[in-house]
Amino acid sequence: LGQSKLFQLTRGIEKRGFTLAEVLITLGIIGIVAAITLPALIQKNNNQVVETRLKKFYSVINQAIVRAEVDYGDKNIWYEDLTGAQIDDEGNPIEGSSPAEKWFKKYLAPYLKIVSSEILSDGSYIAYFADGSALRPESHTSRDWIFYPGNPKKCIERYKNATSKGEGICSFEFNFFPNNNSAAWKYHYNKGMEPFKYDWDGQKKSLYRGMTYSCNPASNVPSYCTTLIQMNNWKIPADYPFKVSY
Repeated sequence: LGQSKLFQLTRGIEKRGFTLAEVLITLGIIGIVAAITLPALIQKNNNQVVETRLKKFYSVINQAIVRAEVDYGDKNIWYEDLTGAQIDDEGNPIEGSSPAEKWFKKYLAPYLKIVSSEILSDGSYIAYFADGSALRPESHTSRDWIFYPGNPKKCIERYKNATSKGEGICSFEFNFFPNNNSAAWKYHYNKGMEPFKYDWDGQKKSLYRGMTYSCNPASNVPSYCTTLIQMNNWKIPADYPFKVSY
């Protein structure tokens, strides 16, 4: 090719390229779109993980209770409301002193796929499952159980100074108190491990507001959040007041 023809071809190629300004503008638009959509995608994934693990846990733990009944009789016979480990003078839990741990290992652990367990600093026993979730009874009573769909220590540390302890966000409360037939426990009487319904009046609106344990940011203990999700077929409701995590 002659030099003039080659020059014309080169200029044609140059004309078909992008200027630096055009590239920067395009990258800027992509960045803005990503900034808008990425948080929503992350939250959607968080919702799906929490939903899946909550539903799975509810099924698995109650299957374990049914299997324990086959071996030990009615749950009302072998259920006990127990405390966690004793704490020594230096603030450390005393190994082997937790009645709740001994009870759990006898009646429920054999029917669950637990990968590890330990005693936390408050004396509560915690069991870790293969999918990354965990379960523990409160340190002062084994009628209240906390399920963590993800890393429990991350959740505990993040909300250690909050009264709510991350309930409805990264921790979800259940109750197992089958042998109390008082009015406050009517939704748990003769039941397995159920989402927290203690003292609930049965009104769906009360799950959101108006009661001590209602699921809203103004509540110190939004324990009804677990029931709210359960009643929506284990899906995070569109008007759910928190952004869940795991």
